[in-house]
Amino acid sequence: MRKLMKKNLNIALSTALVAMTMLCSCGGEKSQQASIVEFKTTKVGKSDVELSNSYNATIRGRQDVEVYPQVGGTLQRILVTEGQAVKKGQTMFIIDQVPYQAALNTAEAALKAAQAQEATSALNYESRKKLFDQEVVSEFDMQTAHNSLLTAKASVAQAEAQVVNARNSLSYTVVKSPADGVVGTLPYRQGALVGPSMPKSLTTVSDNNQMWVYFSMNESQFLAMTRQSGSAEDAVAAMPEVSLQLVDGSMYELKGRVESASGVVDQQTGSVQLRAVFDNPNHILHSGSTGKVIIPTIMKDVLTIPTTAAVQMQDKFRVYAVDKDGAAHGQVIAIMPQNDGKQYIVTSGLEEGTEIVAEGATMVKEDQVVKNVK
Repeated sequence: MRKLMKKNLNIALSTALVAMTMLCSCGGEKSQQASIVEFKTTKVGKSDVELSNSYNATIRGRQDVEVYPQVGGTLQRILVTEGQAVKKGQTMFIIDQVPYQAALNTAEAALKAAQAQEATSALNYESRKKLFDQEVVSEFDMQTAHNSLLTAKASVAQAEAQVVNARNSLSYTVVKSPADGVVGTLPYRQGALVGPSMPKSLTTVSDNNQMWVYFSMNESQFLAMTRQSGSAEDAVAAMPEVSLQLVDGSMYELKGRVESASGVVDQQTGSVQLRAVFDNPNHILHSGSTGKVIIPTIMKDVLTIPTTAAVQMQDKFRVYAVDKDGAAHGQVIAIMPQNDGKQYIVTSGLEEGTEIVAEGATMVKEDQVVKNVK
């Protein structure tokens, strides 16, 4: 009886030990499975990346000409409207012509009087010359007559100049467009007193078939471009086509090209002004508008990672590299400040071919086992 009880006790203990062993084994497997998390991973590779830099810009007509009158007077007629397209030589304004017409008439009358006096002096001189040949008058009389003729000729020349001046002044009362373009604002109205020294021009004519877009670049950026190309001219010539973002945020449909850069650095801003030209066949761009010039930059054969793979910690970035056993280890990397919003360019801290967590890096813990999600 005692032996039987001992045997049953041993059997019960063995059964309990096996059960406990199985339970522990099962819990370990569950614990191990619970420590494995699923994240999308990717291998770091090299590619060509196009980045862009934007610069605030001011748009100007290729030829913005302020129209000032060359003579003063009352503005009698305004023959154009704001925004009207005009041709070179087209009449835009007429200033009161009455006083200038009167001045021309006076000058022409003075010219006729001077010409008559010249003719009289010429007859007198010829007469004195014949009498001098006949020894009737003295040499003094003949020379006096000759001097009178020269004075009359000078008076004629002076009167002719006055006629030309008066005629020009009369012509200046008709103000014409100095170039093909579009009329700007018209600050003066009919009846206003205008003149060459007035504070505002009659209007501005802008040639907007092509537009000049001015923007400034940091001196250090332009210096780096110059060193790479060899000269400022070569740097400008090597720049790619640029885009223009309009004030409403939309992109202008046509590309432009950078034509020139100023040879002087602005001491106040430490920048260099550049000028790009854009065709404007539909006259969408207007002189005086603002926008942003966007310059693309091609980075060739650089290491890139998704922006979702990096965790920013103040001024540093961390990614999680996955080793051969699937464990994630944080690595501090350096990236370029410019990016396209989708990927970072890595300058140090990673090697090509390294597997990293591509999405959800903020939720990864150090040494956590990661399983790739396809």
